[in-house]
Amino acid sequence: MELSQRILGMQASPIRRLVPYAEEAKRKGRSIYYLNIGQPDIKTPSGFFEAVRAYSRDVLAYGPSDGDPALIDAIIRYYRGYGMEFGRENVLITYGASEAISHTLMAVCDPGDEVLVPEPFYANYKTFVQSVNAVVVPVTTKAEQGFHLPGREEIERKITPRTRAIILCHPGNPTGTVFTRAEMEMVAGLARTHGFFILADEVYREFVYDGLEYVSFGNLEGVDEHVVIMDAVSKRYSACGARVGCLVSRNTELVAQVLKLCQARTCVGAMDMAGAAALYDTPVSYLKEVNDEYTTRRNTVYRALKRIPGVVCEEPKGAFYVVAKLPVDDAEKFIIWMLTSFDVGGETVMMSPAEGFYATPGLGRDEVRIAYVLKNEELAKAMDILKAGLEAYPGRIAPVAAG
Repeated sequence: MELSQRILGMQASPIRRLVPYAEEAKRKGRSIYYLNIGQPDIKTPSGFFEAVRAYSRDVLAYGPSDGDPALIDAIIRYYRGYGMEFGRENVLITYGASEAISHTLMAVCDPGDEVLVPEPFYANYKTFVQSVNAVVVPVTTKAEQGFHLPGREEIERKITPRTRAIILCHPGNPTGTVFTRAEMEMVAGLARTHGFFILADEVYREFVYDGLEYVSFGNLEGVDEHVVIMDAVSKRYSACGARVGCLVSRNTELVAQVLKLCQARTCVGAMDMAGAAALYDTPVSYLKEVNDEYTTRRNTVYRALKRIPGVVCEEPKGAFYVVAKLPVDDAEKFIIWMLTSFDVGGETVMMSPAEGFYATPGLGRDEVRIAYVLKNEELAKAMDILKAGLEAYPGRIAPVAAG
């Protein structure tokens, strides 16, 4: 029996595919600091569990395909707090932000169409684009520039009559980049000129540091028909397992068409939606405390990386990730070596190889993504182990001397 070329051509997740090495390391008695996956260790607000426990029906029936009205209204109130006004006709509840992205791509792309994606990017974007037989067109950003977008002319050279959308994670996964308003207005101008959609993945909205002002693509004027926001409770409220997200857009025709796909999968889980609605009542103080905690963690990881000879990275301004160039021949080989052949006092570190976050062959081979989602003391230990590992690694590359 043959499988489709579409599925055979997809890559395995760079975040998860090295898990078997970690499992083997655990079986051998090693403890692992998991810096490979964006699973927050922050306590989920109790309101979610209280709402689920209080959910009582004689029959656990299907919910509305577009989402529970109470949850939709809670999301509308949430966005109003950010200066964005939406109605129920603008919101669909989805299985996480991932379904919002995949459904939108299915609605706007035909086979052979093209989607611009600044690289490095969240690896699943490539899978979502390939699943609708469209093509990822990478827009390369560089660590030395903090992974900010290149100029308008460089992006415009990538645009063709088949360009249907651009996907932007803001703040960025895997880079931690927060786009400036000027960058966002540039993208908006290109969308207006060339008639493509802006798919704005904004699940890390609350994770912006150093007093930077956060601006949503939904705050921009003149692009209401172009902007589709993808959001979720996963990262904001440390509720990744709930799998509740949303699609938000003032393009009501697009929303109506995506609803067909929501109807095809029937509904998001009713109890999860009830819990998610309660999350939006979480006091703002919770988000402030979480932001402060991640700022501390960011500082610990970034300062430690800057002290390691040969490591190149810029300070991330958002989310809870950093991409770093390492003085190694191959980052994936280095990560596997750390799991199979190296430890300090029975402890080692797992990261994600960044090559899987690029579409351009060869880029990111010496880079890793680090998710600073552990407690600060654990992160400090993990960075010490990483430093020792880089010193001992057989495939290390000596740093180039200055001058």
